[in-house]
Amino acid sequence: MKKQFLTFSIVCACCVPAFGQGGGGMQMPSGISAEVKQAYTQVKNNLIGAANAMPEANYDFAPVPEEMTFGKWVAHVADSNLGTCSGLNGAAKRGDAATKTTKADLVAALQASFAECDTAFNSLTDANALEMVASGRGQRSRAGTLAGVNVHDNECYGSMAVYLRIKGVVPPSTANRGGMGGGRGGSGRGMGGMQMGPGR
Repeated sequence: MKKQFLTFSIVCACCVPAFGQGGGGMQMPSGISAEVKQAYTQVKNNLIGAANAMPEANYDFAPVPEEMTFGKWVAHVADSNLGTCSGLNGAAKRGDAATKTTKADLVAALQASFAECDTAFNSLTDANALEMVASGRGQRSRAGTLAGVNVHDNECYGSMAVYLRIKGVVPPSTANRGGMGGGRGGSGRGMGGMQMGPGR
């Protein structure tokens, strides 16, 4: 029973970001590992696209002093991804993106973190999805850990998309839907006013 509940919870965590980017008639992949990987590919593309889309002059932008700058969001994602995914790959690494300041260095750190995560996600199968692995101070299933990466990255992308909007840049998740809701005053809503996901 606990195993079935864990499987259900993982599938729910994976499907939220996946549905957020799709249009009508989009087919979901079959199997836990395929769903986790599809959600990962979507948020990875959105984050890399966001990091590239924001002009370097706006990497020190924060809407209020209490918030992180856009560049610090990029660094946070990079260091978080590298730490989690390298641990799953068997050799934990500590990122140093938080020490970077230029757009080029931060984008490079983000891409390097996704290269590490590519290995971790590509190693996920339906057969090892429920294998328990070290996660933080305890243990979590392999699929649950990777689904957690997706959830975390989608939350970060949601914040970064707002920064892009404030600076008049259309977030990648909107641009990839053909520009619906694009521009500074765009609502970020799809057909019928339905909210389309964390990227707005």
